[in-house]
Amino acid sequence: MKNSGLLVILSGPSGCGKGTVIKELLRRNPNVFLSVSATTRLPREGEQDGIHYHFITKDRFESLIAEEGMLEYASYCDNYYGTPKAAVEEKLCAGKDVILEIEVQGALQVMNKRPDAVSIFILPPSAKELEHRLVGRNTEDRDTIDRRLAKAWDEITYASRYDYAVVNDDLMEAVQEVEAVLIAEKCKSVRMEHTIASIVDKNC
Repeated sequence: MKNSGLLVILSGPSGCGKGTVIKELLRRNPNVFLSVSATTRLPREGEQDGIHYHFITKDRFESLIAEEGMLEYASYCDNYYGTPKAAVEEKLCAGKDVILEIEVQGALQVMNKRPDAVSIFILPPSAKELEHRLVGRNTEDRDTIDRRLAKAWDEITYASRYDYAVVNDDLMEAVQEVEAVLIAEKCKSVRMEHTIASIVDKNC
């Protein structure tokens, strides 16, 4: 019987490079999948249903909440955002590892519901470097950058509640450390129960 996949929570402040880490992780590991969130907001130009988000109605989203069909969710600017449970469970049961790229509040919800989840927080190498990265994007004014920095400092205070913390100073090193976490977690005896049992059975 195949061992189930890992449910991996991956968070980090804006500017830490978590999206780049995940993109490289997916490229190197075909068994790893990125969960697609659901939202009630309308698609923006260029966004595709099922790729960027699952775009669903407010009534459908609230039905999923009532049916406990969401792993986590939040309301922002009169729209819901969250992680549908069914698609995640399907991948996990097939032995695939599923990444949830979610913010701290959603991550805490999943940790509470799924203590088996592996949580990783991506950190910037320093406060100065985080500010440098945000400024370097050259896409936002100073007030917006300052708000992002203030939010980042608040999010980083939660890093110690995660199982692991990875500093993204060098991209490839950060990706390799995340991969090392996944390998180590899969080798835990509690996750190897089916393998252990099959070996014991064949020896009887």
